[in-house]
Amino acid sequence: MSGKSNKPQGYESAMAELEQIVADMEAGRLSLEDSLVAYKRGAELLAFCRSRLEEAQQQVRVLEDGVLKELSLGDNL
Repeated sequence: MSGKSNKPQGYESAMAELEQIVADMEAGRLSLEDSLVAYKRGAELLAFCRSRLEEAQQQVRVLEDGVLKELSLGDNL
């Protein structure tokens, strides 16, 4: 386990790394020490992904008459 602590390149790469960590932990391929490092890295990746999702959600909102309003895609689909 490399114990990466660097910032992911993007949401997709963070999710891929997180999925690999989960797979390794579920398969029992990690020692206790490596599991702890992986858990910490997973928590960092999860926080990164949540942050990216929140940013994307904010970008979907539109300013209409001075009030933030959710963008409705229902009519355009």
